[in-house]
Amino acid sequence: MPQTEDISSPRPGKPDHLGHRARLRERLLGGGAEALADYEVLEFLLFAGMRQGDTKPVAKALLARFGSLAAVLNADPAALQQTKGMGMSSAAALKSVAVAARRMARSEVKEQPILGSWQALLDYLQIDMAHLTFERVRVLYLDTRNRLIDDHHVGDGSIDEASIHPREVIRRAMDLGASALILVHNHPSGSPEPSKADIQITQRIAEAGRILGVTVHDHVIIGREGHVSLRAKGLI
Repeated sequence: MPQTEDISSPRPGKPDHLGHRARLRERLLGGGAEALADYEVLEFLLFAGMRQGDTKPVAKALLARFGSLAAVLNADPAALQQTKGMGMSSAAALKSVAVAARRMARSEVKEQPILGSWQALLDYLQIDMAHLTFERVRVLYLDTRNRLIDDHHVGDGSIDEASIHPREVIRRAMDLGASALILVHNHPSGSPEPSKADIQITQRIAEAGRILGVTVHDHVIIGREGHVSLRAKGLI
């Protein structure tokens, strides 16, 4: 069961860790992004939820449990609280960082032509989808200047004609006045390599789009190991 209280004071007989916290803060402010190891970044983030005490054991336990800093920040709050020393305040502190990262990445793509800020789009999608434990399908609808009109959540589940209908995808584009679209989905397995079903549904949507003047720019598959562009692979 999730713990409801954070560790809030040093163990008996142990010195205060304020000096360690001050040193971490100085290294962070003076050395930039690479000044701290991943567990030290987590230590620092946990200060917000654990006002006193040593956050290092908790940080290292989180990394051991979830495998990476990104996986910790994207973990479910209830799962975070199953780690000894984690409570609601600490879980909320970590989740707030994940939310901030998503919003920062999203702001980089909202007001710019998508094709001219492709890396920013990939960064946003990687942050937003790489660590999902289920498959999610999205369609990004673009105007004639390739600016985002609508980021449409089609549904969750395997990508095939049972979950995403080519005619419905193109009909929504027509309703929105979109001239182009980008298909996006993730692979929870981690590998972004396209399946036969991924390729087939993409080609059917692209063909339906050609008939009605809607361009399918790409189908991007996101995984923890990176991303794959079906256009770059010559599959569209």
